[in-house]
Amino acid sequence: MQLPPLNALRAFEATARLMSLSKAGDELHVTHAAVSHQIKHLETWLGRKLLQKSGRGITLTAAGGEYYRAVSGSLAAIAHATGNMRRDHDMRAITVGCIPSIASRWLVPALPSFQESAPDLDVRIVYARAEEHFDHESLDVLITMGEDLSGGRESRLLFSRRNQPVTSRHYLAKRNWTIDDVSIAGADLLHDESVDGWKEWFRKAGQKAQEPLRGPIFQDFNMLATAVIAGHGVALCPVEVFRREIERGDLLVLSEIATAENQGYYVISNSWAKKPVGRFIDWFMTECGSGA
Repeated sequence: MQLPPLNALRAFEATARLMSLSKAGDELHVTHAAVSHQIKHLETWLGRKLLQKSGRGITLTAAGGEYYRAVSGSLAAIAHATGNMRRDHDMRAITVGCIPSIASRWLVPALPSFQESAPDLDVRIVYARAEEHFDHESLDVLITMGEDLSGGRESRLLFSRRNQPVTSRHYLAKRNWTIDDVSIAGADLLHDESVDGWKEWFRKAGQKAQEPLRGPIFQDFNMLATAVIAGHGVALCPVEVFRREIERGDLLVLSEIATAENQGYYVISNSWAKKPVGRFIDWFMTECGSGA
């Protein structure tokens, strides 16, 4: 049985799936030069050209496309079998990676109800970055922004990321405003990571914004949430994620104009995950009002 070098196969599969040597290197935790070297090694081993330059990027050759379809399916099958051997055959614990905004507002407060319904199953919650990809070797479930379209993955929409301007009653009282006469352009704006979100909102609203846009910029979304609830200003927030704060009246929605309507927060797992993982996901989707 002739088998090509596994590292070269992984480098080729990641590059073909992501269409980027750099992104493949990030995923595999090596340099893009190392990825390129592995692919050239595989091409030499096969005697066929798999990738070719296209402008500033790369594309698959006809042979590369055919080989990728075979390789990706085979690697997915290996991952499936490995997952079964390592965890799924006798799963008593699951590891859930979750971004802080969802963890603090939805997952952690609701977790006792899952423990009551599944006392035989332990749950380990770990921090996940917004840009983090699902890694079946370290996670059973990933809750994050954006879906995973990789083969062998299942992505279920948890919340829309629809962002709308919100503020607190404390802020309106401080400015002597009512909800009907709020001037968003004249408000104290709070920013999530950069001012780009508010720039996009003013463009969609057809309103002229202050130049330059002012106000504190928060790297962590939970700090932004704390600031807006405390009455420091007006923020663009995903209204579905803040559904409870809005229902309680802690936050007021100031406009129906929204950004990021086509983006979302997803629950991601292996499509072949065993019953305990599915049990957790079904429970959490129901807790968030997103269940079938």
